[in-house]
Amino acid sequence: MDVNTKDRRELVRGLDLNATTALVVGTIIGTGVFLKTARMAQAVGTPLLVLLAWAAAGLLSLAGALSYAELGAMLPNAGGEYVYLRAAYGDLPAFLFGWMRLMIGSTGSIASFGAAFATFLSALAPMSSAFMKAIGVTVILLFSIVNCLRVAIGGRVQSILTLAKVLAIVTIAGGVFFFAPSATSEHLRAPAGVPAWCGFSAFGAAMLSALWAFDGWNNMPMAAGEVRDPGRNIPRALIGGMAIVIVVYCVLNLAYCYALPIGDIASSSSTLHGGALPVASKAAQTFLPRFGAQWVAIAAMLSTIGALNGSILTGARIPYAMARDGLFFACFGRLGERSAVPAMAIMLEGLWASILVVSATFDQLTDCVIFASMIFYAITTAAVFVLRRKMPNAPRPYKTSGYPVVPILFVAVAIWLLINTVRTNPLESLAGLGLISLGLPVYVWQRRTAVRAETQ
Repeated sequence: MDVNTKDRRELVRGLDLNATTALVVGTIIGTGVFLKTARMAQAVGTPLLVLLAWAAAGLLSLAGALSYAELGAMLPNAGGEYVYLRAAYGDLPAFLFGWMRLMIGSTGSIASFGAAFATFLSALAPMSSAFMKAIGVTVILLFSIVNCLRVAIGGRVQSILTLAKVLAIVTIAGGVFFFAPSATSEHLRAPAGVPAWCGFSAFGAAMLSALWAFDGWNNMPMAAGEVRDPGRNIPRALIGGMAIVIVVYCVLNLAYCYALPIGDIASSSSTLHGGALPVASKAAQTFLPRFGAQWVAIAAMLSTIGALNGSILTGARIPYAMARDGLFFACFGRLGERSAVPAMAIMLEGLWASILVVSATFDQLTDCVIFASMIFYAITTAAVFVLRRKMPNAPRPYKTSGYPVVPILFVAVAIWLLINTVRTNPLESLAGLGLISLGLPVYVWQRRTAVRAETQ
């Protein structure tokens, strides 16, 4: 069923290049750069391999972004991957992608950010686990309400939060390099007795952790229907934003490895060391012994709410686009009378993310999000080849740099990571596959309902 003519108001293109680039950077830089280095150190054992895993994950994400830039410039409509998958493969793959994003992709990311915000806040004001979950739910619902206002307001909020988080990260890295008396290049050497190479399986596990920190590079095209001059601004924002993030991440992680022995990094906050300080806090304490942990907590909270705001702004455009195409409930395809944003879709996303906050841990959420998302990242990147054959004459303001090598490499590495993740994280992998498969009966039911409505 489709929304009726009265409700066919269109999205407003209120995001300029600065806001669009801020959306890319702000949605990517969230919690991972403050937390995931510990798990990576546990997996690979040496500073060099930690840094290589960050660089490899960044280059892989950039390869995906280059492919998405072509698709986004060619099909600049709300929904991102959903739009590309529908054009390339038809309704069912597109619906399953949208279902995945609603069940765990977008909402799992939002839930992770809410949980991480509460974790960082607890460093300033200790609180019980139950109260932390309540804080996570509150911040999700608050920013859901903010994004129910006009998209230009959400874009301005995103620009401010992105600038604040980048400045905070630069401060941490600069403090380590220029003011930490215990920082030394000796920390960059491999510990005695640790092999120089950890094996592909362990390196893949480290990359999976880093990919959570880079996750979000695909989000901006979901809001493509609200970007001004999308043929130019979508590719520029994706490529420029990814370049900024890769530089920021590599510099900050070099600072961690310069400030701390690899053993101290590996024993930082993670699933194995739940009560320990985050690696970023330990690094900050090398030049701010008394206030380093508090400063990082503030910086991390700014970073987290920036990513949270960007994920809410972009993610809700998928159920909105599905509803407009008759593949989801019609009420989620309607725009607010004054705001011209899909408020119902935003609140649906916020409510389900709130449920996820209270039902899973941070690492469970992030591993499940990356595994489920990577399946569709690979399929969507392959759509570059499909659409060049299927729509050869469609306008392409931007064509993927390095085609066909770049998209082929992305798909090949993504498949390797998926296989490796099934081996190293079977529980999260099965959870992701299970949530995706639940969309099949929903799709069948929705299609039958639409057919009955058309014949009446």
